[in-house]
Parts: sequence; C-alpha cells; structure tokens
Amino acid sequence: MHLDALLWLFLPVFVAGGSALLSFYIMQAKMEVAVSKERETLAEAQATISSQKVMMEERIRATEEAVKRAALDEFLKDFRVEERSYVRETKSLEEAKRSMIMQERLFFRNIPLSDWVEHEMVVELGSDLKRLQEKVSVFGGASLPAGSHTSDGRLPISKLLDDTTLARPAAQAKPNSLIAAHAMFGAQ
Repeated sequence: MHLDALLWLFLPVFVAGGSALLSFYIMQAKMEVAVSKERETLAEAQATISSQKVMMEERIRATEEAVKRAALDEFLKDFRVEERSYVRETKSLEEAKRSMIMQERLFFRNIPLSDWVEHEMVVELGSDLKRLQEKVSVFGGASLPAGSHTSDGRLPISKLLDDTTLARPAAQAKPNSLIAAHAMFGAQ
C-alpha cells in the first residue's frame, strides 16, 4: 500500500507538471506568432516611413527647384528689350537704297544696361533713280509718238523738262525721309 499511496501522491504532481509543460509550449508558440505579427507590422511601418522619407526628400527638392525657377523667372521678368525701327532711304545719282533700321537696347527694370544696338536690313537696293523716275513720271515715253526723238535720242519733253529745271532755282534738297515704324518685342 505504500506504493499505491505514493503513486496517488505523485500522479497529480506528474499531471500538473505535464500540463504546465504543455501550456508552456502552447504559450511559447502563441508568443512566437504574436512576435512575428509585430515584426511584420514593424517592417511595414519601417517601409512606409522610408518611402515617406524618400517622397518628402523628393518633394523638398522639387519645391526648392520650383522656388529657384520662380525666383529666376521673376528676376528675368525685370529684363526687357526696347526696340524701335524706321526706314532710311539713301539716294544718290546712280542708285537708291531703302533699308530698315532696327535699334535695340536692354533694360533691367527701368535702368538701361546697354546703348542702342543698330541693325540695318536692306529692303531695296540698286534701283535706278532714272528708272524710278520713269515709273513715277506722268509724262513717260509711251505717251508721246515714237518718231519725235531729238538728235541725241531723247524725247523732246525730257529736254524741255531739263531746260526748265536748269532755268529755275534748285529746290531745297529733302533730307533722307524717315518713316517711323515702332515694334515692341520681348518680355514686357
């Protein structure tokens, strides 16, 4: 009986130890599952934070570039080009020349940064004044009969006109005519 009493005495201790060991392993497994879930959540949070950090750095860089670009655009708005142009006619005995003169100068706000820079573009070159006069003349050669030329091959009316221009005093020479034509280009 002594053995039976001992068995009944150690059996509850043995069952309690077995159930404690079983509950320890079950709790250990639950803890590992909870820790792995927490690690997964932590890894997701770290990935989100790192992507947010990269995105914020890119936004900061983009914002800085936008601010620099806006500042440069604002600075460049203060620069402007003033332009003016006119037509210059130069007449000589053999040819007439029409050219368009364009002048430009650079301003910062209202302060001129340069002197006038002049560009000359030839519009019409080499026109004979005699041909021009013939085109404009009301008394052209086509209106008189063909057989009425003088000994030097000129029409009588032209000789008459030459004689009248020599007889009367010379009209004052007209200076080069300037036709003002203004055009504004550039930032204003």
